Amino acid sequence: MAKRVLPAEAANLLAEGWTYLDVRSIPEFDQGHPVGAANIPLLHFQGGRMVPNPAFQRVVEATFPKDTKLVIGCKSGGRSLQAAGLLEAAGYGAVVDMRGGFGGEHDALGRVSCAGWAEAGLPTATLPEPGKSYVELAEKAGA
Repeated sequence: MAKRVLPAEAANLLAEGWTYLDVRSIPEFDQGHPVGAANIPLLHFQGGRMVPNPAFQRVVEATFPKDTKLVIGCKSGGRSLQAAGLLEAAGYGAVVDMRGGFGGEHDALGRVSCAGWAEAGLPTATLPEPGKSYVELAEKAGA
């Protein structure tokens, strides 16, 4: 099972040269994401619901060598934990899951139980850096 870190720990890893992989859908990513993040959705939003992205693993493998140090993040921590497990099973050796995701984990009453990247006041962007949008990464991977 992937190691889990809090947003501040993830920011420290990024400062050490790790790569942030945001596995949220394209619209979620476009609303805001950690500065420098690459977007490869685990699920796509289609027809009012989330459906698996059949090209997820192929695009990740075409984008990142297996020795890439990856911090995986999503909206609140569920999809990223799933994606981290898939990538570890595929042979990625340095994968951590960021608890709280971008928007934070919430309890049954809607209270924040683990602050996310944005709530922690860490640097965010709404436009992807060149070559880090899913459209560009999928095209490069032939997906």
